[in-house]
Amino acid sequence: MRDDYIKGALKMVDDPNILVNLVSLRVKQLKRGNRPLVESLEKLSPEDTALREIMEGKISYELATNLEAHGNR
Repeated sequence: MRDDYIKGALKMVDDPNILVNLVSLRVKQLKRGNRPLVESLEKLSPEDTALREIMEGKISYELATNLEAHGNR
């Protein structure tokens, strides 16, 4: 993975742990055949593609609230 892509993605997702999870989920989707959301003149690895998508705001996330995370107990 390219350092500049990691640094750029961390500007969009402050928590490195969340970034790892986002990249992991997106890489699985790309390897299953989903199309990239960014165009590139160079051949990028699925990991770099996911990082660029996050960097460019094509991938977002939402954190669950405590009630949602615990099943509305």
